[in-house]
Amino acid sequence: MSGVALQQLVPDYIQRFEAYIPSKPDPELKKLYGCDRLYRLNNNENCLGPPPEAQRIIQRFPPPAAAVYPSGDCYYLRTALAETFGKHPDQFIVGNGANEVITCVIKAFCQQGDNIVTADKTYAVYEWVAEFSGLEARLVPLEDFEFDDQAMLERMDDRTKIAFVCNPNNPTGSYWDTERMRAFLDAIDGRRIVVVDEAYCEFVDRADYPDGMALMEDYPNLVVFRTFSKMYGLAGLRIGYLAGSPEVVQTIRKTMTVYSVNVLAQEAAQAAIRDTEHIERTRSMVRQGKDFLGRELARMHLPVVVGEGNFMMVRLPMSDTLAYRRLMAEGVMVRTMTGFRFPNYIRITLSHMEALEALVEALQKILKPPA
Repeated sequence: MSGVALQQLVPDYIQRFEAYIPSKPDPELKKLYGCDRLYRLNNNENCLGPPPEAQRIIQRFPPPAAAVYPSGDCYYLRTALAETFGKHPDQFIVGNGANEVITCVIKAFCQQGDNIVTADKTYAVYEWVAEFSGLEARLVPLEDFEFDDQAMLERMDDRTKIAFVCNPNNPTGSYWDTERMRAFLDAIDGRRIVVVDEAYCEFVDRADYPDGMALMEDYPNLVVFRTFSKMYGLAGLRIGYLAGSPEVVQTIRKTMTVYSVNVLAQEAAQAAIRDTEHIERTRSMVRQGKDFLGRELARMHLPVVVGEGNFMMVRLPMSDTLAYRRLMAEGVMVRTMTGFRFPNYIRITLSHMEALEALVEALQKILKPPA
């Protein structure tokens, strides 16, 4: 097929869209940057791994079971989620990572000419899915590193179908409290779907943090996203879910691809959701890391943006992409923030002390003035 013929088949909005290029596997990166070990502080993974019972399920997985299709609708996991949150199993949809359920919500409610509203500096997949679906993503600037609720309401029109709110926000860690979230939902007044992405909710230990699972009892247009990738350490198995009112979830279910979640992910997630001790261990590690990095970065006079979640942002006196390359040579991997529209910032996952100490040492080295 010639380039001209292919171009005629590709919609304009796909031609304009830039594909996301993932990083190379760790062994390739170590060869590329000449380092013999690599601390991963780039993807907000939980270095403690999955909860103990989930680990045992993974270790005991019988290889012959790989030949059998998984539950097409994650029946037992949805039942476990319903028991955990006091809802009906049909109020949950499980996907191959949260990205799949994001896509399904947009497919379920949006058509050509519609738009979504979200922040300009947040988890980018809301924007990406809208754009490669031929829809408009209306991006509202953050205000003091927080979602601007009033500005979001002002950007909405008759073709706005969905508002996406990341709470707490990745990458700034800011969050709306219960009062602010209710006021936003009241202003929407059921006229649009409101998606609240609570991917990092298990890291939050604040009395005023809103529980989306409880709020949806009063707001049937509310859809809540959660994931097993962050707190529960199952990022490699790719499993996330959404919850909502029966009517809304039934609509979204029409756009789902069955059998997309593998059997090992389903079984590990069933064990993980019940382990509250794992949450406390992880929160303790994150608090320790936050305190340590806060002190060390202050000594280095580096501004930080830190809130809820297992991450923080740091503003550097150099290009974030240059800092990435230099830190990689020291065996420390961070996330550059230019792609999040925060140039010269890096995002750091709050991990175990050995990794954070290596980061501080590496930062001191790359920021040291030349002799």
